[in-house]
Amino acid sequence: MPAERLTRKGAAPAPGIVHLGPGAFFRAFNAIYTEEAMAASGGDWGIVAVSLRSAGPRDQLAPQGCAYTAVELGPEGAKPRVIGSICRCLVAPEDPEAVLAAMADPAVRIVSMTITEKGYCHNPATGRLNPSHPDIVHDLAGPGWPVSAPGYLVEALARRRAAGLAPFTVLTCDNLPSNGRLARDIVLDFARARDAGLAEWIAAEGRFPATMVDRITPATTEADIAALEAAEGYRDAAMVAHEPFRQWVIEDDFVGGARPAWERAGAQMVGSVEAHELMKLRCLNGTHSTLAYLGYLAGHETIAETVAAPGFARLCERLWEEEILPTVPQPEGEDLPAYAVALLERYRNPAIRHRTWQIAMDGSQKLPQRILGTVADDLAAGRVPEGLCLGVAGWMRYVGGVDEKGAAIDVRDPLAGRLKAASDGAETAEGKVAALLGFAEVFPSALAGDARFRDAVTRAYAGLLAEGAAQAVVEVAGR
Repeated sequence: MPAERLTRKGAAPAPGIVHLGPGAFFRAFNAIYTEEAMAASGGDWGIVAVSLRSAGPRDQLAPQGCAYTAVELGPEGAKPRVIGSICRCLVAPEDPEAVLAAMADPAVRIVSMTITEKGYCHNPATGRLNPSHPDIVHDLAGPGWPVSAPGYLVEALARRRAAGLAPFTVLTCDNLPSNGRLARDIVLDFARARDAGLAEWIAAEGRFPATMVDRITPATTEADIAALEAAEGYRDAAMVAHEPFRQWVIEDDFVGGARPAWERAGAQMVGSVEAHELMKLRCLNGTHSTLAYLGYLAGHETIAETVAAPGFARLCERLWEEEILPTVPQPEGEDLPAYAVALLERYRNPAIRHRTWQIAMDGSQKLPQRILGTVADDLAAGRVPEGLCLGVAGWMRYVGGVDEKGAAIDVRDPLAGRLKAASDGAETAEGKVAALLGFAEVFPSALAGDARFRDAVTRAYAGLLAEGAAQAVVEVAGR
């Protein structure tokens, strides 16, 4: 007889937050912090979770009263807990008006987002709104029926302005540099295209605090769901798994000061998150992406398997010591070398099966923030970062769509078709690198035109072709 589904115990909290993008990371991070903040200090901060595309999250959560299980995976075993901070779940394409009404509700004071890089409809090289993006074209033509995050944000803000309400705080929680400023610029770009007066009101009254978020959250598998059912006696298709570690750094700049007491749950409320953000993007995300591409090419399914293979852990250490940490300003209250040591221990956690293929997704959007900025700073300081250039070459080899055994790679990337066509159109390592460096939306012109960078990536790509990723890593790590 199948186990009963998880059900909520007690009433859901009253809404105070709308969240766009209720995927696994949000459930393993934002929702947990908010649950703990309400438990510690009270307040009506229930979360209306909005899926901008898929009905999947709603279909999983709604039958359970929007409660779900978060399972902490540490070396000592699994620790499940039920989270109840989500009070409602909506699917935007099914009922845009319900989403806009929720965002315009005076009780809602924050709209937060984990929509990934793609969701901002921007040009990663410039950080500004892409006015020719099909979703933006659609939303400017029909503001009452938006499909994009910028479209929803601006239409809801317009409704609040018309009703004489204060704007909500826009809280972005995506791994993007200066993510608060990026969100502000994109919202204002969109608003200006609609109504200059609206843009002026948002600029004067709105708040867009930057954040730094960190918790490894592997994709949930059927095996995870079955293990939870066996251990706890109920089925929960909405469950998420996560590592023990978490870190949330938030600029304390909210409309009217209205926010949950997240500091009571361990969040760091600061005046500026910039140095923490750069530390995380470069130290964690930069090495994570490098491990993902090279590890996948070397035949490793997870990050833990990758760093256990010869050379990979040492490559990470070399990247931190010689190429990344010299470019990171000192964040308040952080020990950078100790932070790097802790990262490697997190990577080695055998309970976290964070797939290299999952991390490798959307590389054309991630590379500029995670790796290329570090490369540019190294070059400006007179250093050629051979390890990071190997990571870039690994990405180029990966988006070629064929692995080292000749099998097809399922490349998930907004530019996947164009990237593969560019790679296929060249015969040599030099030609393939040159073709991919020509993607201006990925590589800034100054970097793409730097002969030192081009030569280092070309050498690395040739090495990947000649001897494979595993040997290339061993050689670079040992230099």
